[in-house]
Amino acid sequence: MLSLATLGQTGARRAVTTARGRFMRDGKCQFTRLPECRFVLRTRDMGQSFSCSSSSTILYRCFSATAACLNTSSSPTASRKTPSYSYVIVGAGSAGCVLANRLSEDANESVLLLEAGPKDMLLGSVRLSWKIHMPAALTYNLCDDKYNWYYHTLPQAHMDNRVMYWPRGRVWGGSSSLNAMVYIRGHAEDYNRWQREGAEGWAYERCLPYFRKAQCHELGENRYRGGSGPLHVSRGKSNHPLHEAFIEAGQQAGYPFTDDMNGYQQEGLGWMDMTVYKGKRWSTASAYLRPVLGRPNLKTEVRCLTSKILFDGNRAIGVEYTQNGHKKRVFADKEVILSGGAINSPQLLMLSGVGNADDLKQLDIPVVQHLPGVGSNLQDHLELYVQQQCSQPITLLKAQKPFHMVKIGLEWLTRFTGYGATAHLESGGFIRSRPHVPHPDIQFHFLPSQVIDHGRVAPKIEAYQVHVGPMRSTSIGWMKLKSADPLDHPILQPNYLSTDIDVREFRDCVKLSREIFTQKAFDIFRGPEVQPGPQVQSDADIDAFVRQKADSAYHPSCTCKMGSPSDPMAVVDSNTHVLGLERLRVVDASIMPSIVSGNLNAPTIMMAEKAADIIRGRPPLIDPGVPVYQPPTLDTQR
Repeated sequence: MLSLATLGQTGARRAVTTARGRFMRDGKCQFTRLPECRFVLRTRDMGQSFSCSSSSTILYRCFSATAACLNTSSSPTASRKTPSYSYVIVGAGSAGCVLANRLSEDANESVLLLEAGPKDMLLGSVRLSWKIHMPAALTYNLCDDKYNWYYHTLPQAHMDNRVMYWPRGRVWGGSSSLNAMVYIRGHAEDYNRWQREGAEGWAYERCLPYFRKAQCHELGENRYRGGSGPLHVSRGKSNHPLHEAFIEAGQQAGYPFTDDMNGYQQEGLGWMDMTVYKGKRWSTASAYLRPVLGRPNLKTEVRCLTSKILFDGNRAIGVEYTQNGHKKRVFADKEVILSGGAINSPQLLMLSGVGNADDLKQLDIPVVQHLPGVGSNLQDHLELYVQQQCSQPITLLKAQKPFHMVKIGLEWLTRFTGYGATAHLESGGFIRSRPHVPHPDIQFHFLPSQVIDHGRVAPKIEAYQVHVGPMRSTSIGWMKLKSADPLDHPILQPNYLSTDIDVREFRDCVKLSREIFTQKAFDIFRGPEVQPGPQVQSDADIDAFVRQKADSAYHPSCTCKMGSPSDPMAVVDSNTHVLGLERLRVVDASIMPSIVSGNLNAPTIMMAEKAADIIRGRPPLIDPGVPVYQPPTLDTQR
C-alpha cells in the first residue's frame, strides 16, 4: 500500500528539460518540450510512465480537467493519479487572485487556485453578471448567499443579544466582488505598530511600495500613488451636492480637507478612492486573475470546498477538497498557501489539526500542531448610521424606485455610465475622537441616501447618512469550530462593545457626526434627524441606541496573527509561514497582527503583493523616510 508519507517524498536530482501541458478539447494533454528549464524531479508515483530518448529526465505535468478529477477516493490507486503543482492556493479572493497572478509570472512554476464559489462572470459576460459588476448593485449580493458565505455571529451580550450578520465573498474576487469598492489603506502608524507587535519587515516604509505596485490611480503616480499596477482606482464622478456639503461641513466644524486620505495626510474629510474602472467594479478577479487565465502554468478550479490540508509529519504536501460531490486530492511540490480570509483560513487550519490542541481533541481531530492563536485575536470594525431627513428631493430615493432602476440599469448595461456606475460612497474622512489621540481613530463614509438593515429594506423618505465607527476597537473576539464537518459554519464571537473604551468611542462618534450635520453647509438640505432621533440626547440614551443599531462594517481580521515565534498567540511568522510547520503559509487579512484604521481590501491586496515577493525570494521593496502628516498639536481634538 502506498502511504501518505511515500506520496510526500521528493527527489533532489535536477534535469534541464521539461514539458508543459496544454488543454485539449478531449480533456487530455498536449505536451510541449521546453529546453533549458530547471526543476526538481518528483519521485511521487503518478501512475504513468514515459520513455525518454535522451539521458536527461523530462518531467510532464498535466493541467487538464481530467487529471484533476482522477482522485475520487482515498484508495492507493486513486492517490497515485493525483496531480501536483508547485503552489496550491486555497481561496480566489482579494489575496488569492494576487498570488495566483504573481506566482505564475514564473513560467517554471505551476499554480493551482481553488475557489469554493463560482466564477464572477456568467458565460464570460460582465452584463449577465451585473449584480457583481454594476457598482450600484452591491446590496443584491449582500442580501443572499449565492456568492456569499452568509455568516452570523453568536448573540452579542453587550448589544442587546443581537446576532450580527457577516457577509463574506464566496466567488472569484472574494469579498472584493461584494464590497462597497472603497479603497482605503489605513494609516502609516498602523504598519509601524505591526512592526512593534512582532511583524518584522512590515513597517510603513516597507508596505507603501507594495500599495504603489498594486495600484493604477486615475490621477497619476506620485510618491504615495501607483500609476501602472493592475488595480485601477478612481474618484467619484457624480458631483452630488450632498457630498460637497459633507466635505464643506467638515471644514466648517474645524477639520482639515485632505486631497488624498491614502497619501501624505489621512486626517480630514475629502473625496474617497474607489476600485471602480470605466463604470465597473474592479475586483481582484478583474485586476489580477482574469487577465492571466491564458497562462499555461495557471490552473483554476471553482465550486470546490477545501476540507483538509494534507501533511507528511509537519510538512504540508497538499489539500483535500470536494467538488461536484467527489472528494479529491492535489499535491504541492513547494507550498500550500491559504488565502480563504479571516474566517475560512483559521477554519481550515483547525479542520486539519492546527490550532488549540484541547479544542481539537474535543472534536476528535488529530492534532498536527498546537497553535492556540488560530482563531483567536478576532477583530472587526463596528459602525452605525447617523441619518438626517433631506428637505430637497435630491437623494437617491427616486433612483431606487422600480421605473428609475430600470432606466439606470439600461444605461449601465449599454454604456457603463450613470448612477449605476458608482457605489455612491464618494466622500468620507478620518478624525481623532479626542485630544492626545495620535492619529485618526474615527472613520466616516457619507452616502446621499438611507440604508436600512444592510440594504435589505428599501428606504421610504428623502434622507442622507454618514456611516461612522471607531477604527481601533479594544474588544477582541475569537472563532472556533462548531464541528469537524467543513460544511458547518464556525462559531463567531467578536465580543463587540465589551470594553468601556469602545462604548465611549461610539458615544463620541454619534456626537461628532451630529455636529458636522449641524454646520451651515447643510442648512439648505437639513430636515429632522431620523436616527438616532431628537429624543436621544443623554449618554445613556446614546449608548442604548448604539447597542440597538450598530452593525459590522464587514472587516473581520487578525485570526491567524503574524508575529514573533516567541509570541504564544502568533500563528505565522513575518514571512507568512505557519509556525512549527513546513511548506504552509497563510496570506490574507487573518494574518494582520491588529486591525488597521480603515477598510481592509487595499491592505489585503498589499499584503499579498508583498508576500508574493517573499515567496519568490525577491528583495523587499522599501521607501525609507517617506513623510507622513502630523497634527500641529495633540492638545486639541481638531
